Amino acid sequence: MEESIYDFSAPPLNAGPGTKTVSLAEFRGKVLLIVNTASKCGFTPQYAGLEALSRAYKERGFEVLGFPCNQFGAQEPGSEAEVGAFCEKNYGVSFPLFAKIDVNGPNAHPLFQFLKRSKPGTLGIFGVGAIKWNFTKFLVDRKGRVAGRFGPSTRPEKLAKTIERLLGIL
Repeated sequence: MEESIYDFSAPPLNAGPGTKTVSLAEFRGKVLLIVNTASKCGFTPQYAGLEALSRAYKERGFEVLGFPCNQFGAQEPGSEAEVGAFCEKNYGVSFPLFAKIDVNGPNAHPLFQFLKRSKPGTLGIFGVGAIKWNFTKFLVDRKGRVAGRFGPSTRPEKLAKTIERLLGIL
């Protein structure tokens, strides 16, 4: 059977001892936007756009999943509690956030290894499709297949029409 995002799991943000990981199979049948995030980045204001998308389409089967990452310029230096508090206080983030992860290198989370294999990006033909910076976005269809990859400079609101198409609104 073909691999999909439903084959992966990750611990939620602020997971204490004994906390179970969240299986992405819990999001089966939804359109997902998976994003590596950071709190101290020039793209951090995109949290507002991600939250707006989440609120606009959640009832129609859409979820944003945020994965804080400190691999780019050490722009996610805080503890997981600090990350969560920052996102809630400054951007009203209500979508799921997961524990801090690596997206590149030998310790890259298996989900991000899969995402990069599925959509390697513009220079992916020359390598492994490394993520270049914070706020790289992967759009996943209702069947768990990666439908698109968008760089950090693509503002979340620019994805609305593509999301609507995957949700069957258009």
